Amino acid sequence: MVRQKIEIKKIDNLTARQVTFSKRRKGLFKKARELSTLCDAEIALIVFSASGKLFDYSSSSMMQLIQRYYNQTEKYKLLRQPPLQLQGSDHSLGKLSKHFMELSIELKQLEGENLQGLSLASLMKLEKLIEGGMSRIRKTKNERFDDEMRELKRRELELMGENKRLNTQPIENSSKRSAFDLGIETISDSICSDTFLKLGLP
Repeated sequence: MVRQKIEIKKIDNLTARQVTFSKRRKGLFKKARELSTLCDAEIALIVFSASGKLFDYSSSSMMQLIQRYYNQTEKYKLLRQPPLQLQGSDHSLGKLSKHFMELSIELKQLEGENLQGLSLASLMKLEKLIEGGMSRIRKTKNERFDDEMRELKRRELELMGENKRLNTQPIENSSKRSAFDLGIETISDSICSDTFLKLGLP
C-alpha cells in the first residue's frame, strides 16, 4: 500500500491533530538523539503543544545549553552593532534611502505607472503637477525656437551680404581687364600700322 502524501496545513480535526503531534514529536526527538550521538553535537529541543504542555530534550544540561545560546547571541549582537560614530550616519543613510524610494515612486507616477493605489485627490494633484511641467516645457521650447529663428535670420543677413559682395567683385575685375586689354590692343595697332607704312615706301 502506497503512503499518501498529505498537504502541509493545519489539521482541522482535533483528534487527528493530537495523534499527528504525538507521532511527529517522538520522531523529532528521535532524530535529535541520533544527530547528537552520530555527530557529537550538543542539542536542546523545546516544544510546546497547542494546549501549552512542555516537551523538551537536551543532549546535556538544558540550562547550560540555554546559557551558552544566550552568550553566543549576545556576542553576535555586539559584533553586528555598528560603532557609535557610525550610528548617526546609519540613521542619515536610512533617511536618504527612504527619501530616494519616495522620489522613485513619485517619478514612476509622473510617468503614468503605479497609479492603482492613488485616491482621486492624489490623481488630481498629480495631473496639476504634470500640466505645470508641460507648461514649463512648452515655454522653454518656444524660447529655444525663437533663439533658433533669430540665429537663422542673422545668418541669412550675413550670407546675403557675402553674396552681394561676391557678385560685385567680378564686375569690377572684368571692367579693369577690359581697359587693360583695350590699351594693349591700341598699342599693338599703332605698332602694326607704323610697320606697315615703313615697309610700303618706295
